[in-house]
Amino acid sequence: MRDFVNRKTKLLQPSGIRKFFDIVRETQGAISLGVGEPDFITPWKIRAAAITSLQRGYTQYTGNRGLPALLESISRYLENRFSLNYDPKHILITVGGSEAIDLALRACIERGDEILIPDPAYVSYSPLVSLSDGVPVHVECFERDRFVLKPENLEKAITNKTKALILTYPNNPTGAIMTKEELEKIAEVVIRHDLLVITDEIYAELTYGKQHVSIASLPNMKERTVYIGGFSKAFAMTGWRLGFACAPAEIDEGMFKIHQYGMLCAPITSQYAALEALNDGLSDGFATVEEMRDSYDKRRKFVLHSLKEIGLSCFEPKGAFYAFPSVRSTGLNGETFANKLLQEQKVAVVPGNAFGQFGEENVRISYATSMRSLTEAFERTAKFLQKHR
Repeated sequence: MRDFVNRKTKLLQPSGIRKFFDIVRETQGAISLGVGEPDFITPWKIRAAAITSLQRGYTQYTGNRGLPALLESISRYLENRFSLNYDPKHILITVGGSEAIDLALRACIERGDEILIPDPAYVSYSPLVSLSDGVPVHVECFERDRFVLKPENLEKAITNKTKALILTYPNNPTGAIMTKEELEKIAEVVIRHDLLVITDEIYAELTYGKQHVSIASLPNMKERTVYIGGFSKAFAMTGWRLGFACAPAEIDEGMFKIHQYGMLCAPITSQYAALEALNDGLSDGFATVEEMRDSYDKRRKFVLHSLKEIGLSCFEPKGAFYAFPSVRSTGLNGETFANKLLQEQKVAVVPGNAFGQFGEENVRISYATSMRSLTEAFERTAKFLQKHR
């Protein structure tokens, strides 16, 4: 029989996270510190809005771009929270932030274009670049630099084939953030080399001690930036699968056309839920978001203290809900450490190499889980380390 699978798909590696959690599901009694989603239930007002929309019979397609009221609310939200001024007609509601990333890459990449990806990075960037016939180029971010992309390292990676830079701060998996001053230095390099930036800011609401700044808010950057956001992390709406993208007019048009043919529109029920999330948040100062962030912050401090107590060094994360400790002191690499920890103590963390070639000596811990689970997990990990030192 003829082989119907294309070459790119054959060469595509399975997600390192999903591969590992296939094993976790088969391990009875395992405590998972690997899932990258809030442990909160979507707030009741948001769920109630979705229920009401169903009761009223709102079960049809929306326009391709999304509900006009939601587009207006996203525009107000971005201006209110991050000083970003986007016309609703250049905002596109997508099926999760993941669709938005895929659309941006497919709309922009020509065969052979190089796309720069700070590494460690979210698992989907490199495969999506490859599927769009681009060439992913990983730029190492060092723990000594707080996992921040340095302009000199960016500059070294640029060639005459470079088209775009993917930024993801607050960062998954490291929890790193970038300050306005650090972003300004990156913007200088981007403008000098006439690059596009695709900025994934899904964790923008989850920073600890510093207000998030978007590179799109800097002078002369909005016109060369695709901004990607969503509702999954800040509003505990992972399963609702709703994101959005804001882009310069020509790129927006390209993304919109692909979205029309591929997805048509995001689910209407999720859009009504998101509308309530934003409108309620804008009226009460996003109190619910603040409460969830405060809870993550307490867990963040507990995880850092616990890692220190058991002797694993870890950069202090300032955003998202992840820690990225080094396991070098154990003599194991991240993948071996994670597999042994799961087998011997039934604690699941994600090997750092799932996030790129420069995370091999690390593991990712998600603290978006209960304090009870975190406490038990670190007690088990302490026992594991007593054996492996």
